[in-house]
Amino acid sequence: MGILADGAALVGNLVPGGLITAASKIVEAPLGLANVATRLVEAIALNSVWEKRRGGRVVVYKRRNLHSEQLADLTNLYFRVANIPIRFWSKLDEWRRWEVDCFEMLNGDHFHACATGKRCVVAEKLPGESLWEHLNRGTLTRKMLRAAAFEFRRAHQFWSDEFRGRWSHGDASITNLIYDAKTNRARFIDFEIYHDKSLSAAARQADDLLVFLLDLVGTVPTRQWLAFSTTFLEAYGDAKVIAQLRKQLDLPGGLAWIWWGVRTNFTNPAKVKKRLGNLNRAIAKLNLQEGTTAVRSRSKRRPSINCQVTRPGIPKPSSRTRAMTDKAKPISPHLNALVASPRRQAMPK
Repeated sequence: MGILADGAALVGNLVPGGLITAASKIVEAPLGLANVATRLVEAIALNSVWEKRRGGRVVVYKRRNLHSEQLADLTNLYFRVANIPIRFWSKLDEWRRWEVDCFEMLNGDHFHACATGKRCVVAEKLPGESLWEHLNRGTLTRKMLRAAAFEFRRAHQFWSDEFRGRWSHGDASITNLIYDAKTNRARFIDFEIYHDKSLSAAARQADDLLVFLLDLVGTVPTRQWLAFSTTFLEAYGDAKVIAQLRKQLDLPGGLAWIWWGVRTNFTNPAKVKKRLGNLNRAIAKLNLQEGTTAVRSRSKRRPSINCQVTRPGIPKPSSRTRAMTDKAKPISPHLNALVASPRRQAMPK
């Protein structure tokens, strides 16, 4: 009880307005904790995001706001109590490294990201629109869903030292997939959240699929629900992960339902249950494939997260040193030039 009381006092000092009253109820009942977490997620952004045009290119800046660490820790407290297997990266340095490493791993073939300043990450803007925009406009197609599924499958084949297994996103919502119609390619963005490391790779990746499907379940018309969801899963194709997904389709109870409500835009639970039940039965008829072996991304040298020339021996989050040579280069010379300050540009190499 003392830990919860301290959490309420902390929020009372940090959060203005109506959230203070909600936070004080954290010591009264578990429901008070759920209310706090839900309202924090909805009302308080951990980051400020803006775009700038530099040298003919558009880059996206993401900066951690003041007190973001405390707010993330409070939300993580709710996740733990509700047995929800995800966490926000609350520590600034850990978040910046994970954000940059994931972006580079998945998108570094054409686009780049780095840490800059004291609290920022900057990345080249990906071409296209989020699938969430297409969903809301009614322009989402099965072709787009297949492209999204192929990106899920590709991303899920990467090895992650952080997980000691295959990689997972943690917040693979439809808002975090950018679709480029010119190339018919979807790409992941936003790496704020990670899965509990105690989960198996199949459970983590199945949760990624579930998060994506929960975005569809309350928005897609009934006549399209099964066609859209089965198109996505069949294109994804990994039989082992989809078998695990079937075990995770049951609606949770208690505090965990609050988060499912957020994920489904608070769609009627009966509607969600019916649609997921229909999907569970339809999965048995899909043409699926066996899983593939994880591949190690950038097995030679991984880039520094900073917009500057790297140096040998920069530590990884696990405190193991990276094998880097004296010839290590910046992530991307043009990105480095775009975000570098005049003082930094004048520094000798």
